[in-house]
Amino acid sequence: MERLYASESRLERSNHTAFIDDNILYVWGGYQVAAEVDFILPSEEIWECDLDSGEWVCRAIGGDAPSELSGPCGSFLNGSLYIFAGCDPMGYTNQFFSVDLTEECYTWRRKTDTNGTTPSPRNKHSCWVHKDRLIYFGGYGCKTIQEVRNTSAQSFIVEETSWSAIGTTYFRCWGWNNEVNVFDTQTNTWSMPEMQGPAPSPRGCHASAVLGNKGFVCGGLDSKDIDLYCLDLDTWTWTCYDFCSSHVPIGRSMHTLTPTSDHTLLLYGGFGANEVGVDKTRGRSDAWQFDTLTKEWMERTDHPHHDKPRVCHSACRGEGDQVVVFGGSSNFCIQMDSVAVLRSPRQQHSKNVFVFQNQPSSLSRLSKDAVARNQTLLTQQLSWLPRRTLKEIWKRLAFFSNQQPGAPTRHPGPQTQQPGANTRQLEATA
Repeated sequence: MERLYASESRLERSNHTAFIDDNILYVWGGYQVAAEVDFILPSEEIWECDLDSGEWVCRAIGGDAPSELSGPCGSFLNGSLYIFAGCDPMGYTNQFFSVDLTEECYTWRRKTDTNGTTPSPRNKHSCWVHKDRLIYFGGYGCKTIQEVRNTSAQSFIVEETSWSAIGTTYFRCWGWNNEVNVFDTQTNTWSMPEMQGPAPSPRGCHASAVLGNKGFVCGGLDSKDIDLYCLDLDTWTWTCYDFCSSHVPIGRSMHTLTPTSDHTLLLYGGFGANEVGVDKTRGRSDAWQFDTLTKEWMERTDHPHHDKPRVCHSACRGEGDQVVVFGGSSNFCIQMDSVAVLRSPRQQHSKNVFVFQNQPSSLSRLSKDAVARNQTLLTQQLSWLPRRTLKEIWKRLAFFSNQQPGAPTRHPGPQTQQPGANTRQLEATA
C-alpha cells in the first residue's frame, strides 16, 4: 500500500474510466498491482489533466462513494459521471452511482429511486451514450434460476452454477450475456427494448463506440479474427459487418474502439494471439482504422506508438479528432500450458498519455505552439495579445516546459476545491 500511494505511482492504472470534456482528460478508478497483488484505486478521487498545459490535478469526491469496484462501467453525460455495476469485495453488484462534475465540490450520489427493472449484477460490460440515455451492453455476471428461465439461450451463456447471496437475492447461474439495457437519465427509468436482426454473441471485455445514432461493438471473444456489429439506437436493429477484405485485425479483448470522424473508428491495442508463438499471448500495439462506408479495415502502420503495447487502457476522442490514450498495462502477458493459465505477476501499469494525430493541427493551434516555443523572442509582443489568447499560450508554454528533462513534479493529495498546483506533467507524443 505504501507503494500504491507513492507520488510517482499515483497515476499508474489499468481498467479505469476516462473521458474528455472541454479538453480536460478525466480519469477515475482502475487498479494497480503491488507486491503481486491487485489493488483497486480509491473511488473518492478523480484525476484531471489539462491537455493544453499537460498539468494533472487530483480532486476529492465526497458523499456516498462506491466501494472498491473491479470492472465497473463508467459513462459521462451532461456533466455527470455515471458508474454502474462491477465487482466489490462482496461479489458482483448492480449498484448505480453518479457525480455531478459541474459542481464546485464533487459528491457521489447513489441512485436508488429508479423506475423499471435494474439489470442483473455484472462486470466487463460497456456503454453507449445517446440522447440522454445510457445504453449498456454485455458483460459477465450472475442471474437467478428464474431469470435464466426467462432469458433465451442466445442471450445468456451459463458458464458455471453455484449458490451466492447478494443482499436478499440468491443467484445460481454465472455467465456472459449480450443484453441491451437502457437507462433514461431524464425519467430515471430502466428498460430493455426488443432487439431486431442478428445480435452479437454474449461477451465481455469487448470495445464499443458511438457514431451518430449507431452503437458499435467488437471483439471480446476468443476468435482468430475480429468481429464488428452495429446497433441502430433508434430502431434497435442489429447489423453484422461482413468484411470485404481478408486483411482484418486478429481477434482480441481488452482493447479500445474510438471515433475519429463521422464514419471512421480507430481500434488500438488489446490482448490477442501473438504471431511469434501459440503458447504465449501478450498485449498488442497495432492500430487499425475501420471505414463504416466502405466496410474496410486499414492498418495504421505509420503511427509512432509501436513500442507502446497496451491492455485495459483508455482511448478518448479529443480535439481535432485526436485519440488520446492513457494508462493500461504495458507488459500484460499470459503463459499457457497443458495444466494452467497464468497471468504475468509483474504487470507494468502506465501513467503516460500519448496521442494519435488523425489530421493536421489547426492553424490557430500551430500558431500558439510556435509562440510558446519562442516565448523568449516574443516577450514584448505577448503583451499585445487578447487576454484569452494569452492564457492559452501560457498553457502551451507550461506544456513544453514540462517536457524538459528534470522538470519538477508534485503530487498533492485529493483536493476539495480546484487546485492550481502542477501535480504531474503530461508525457505526450503528438
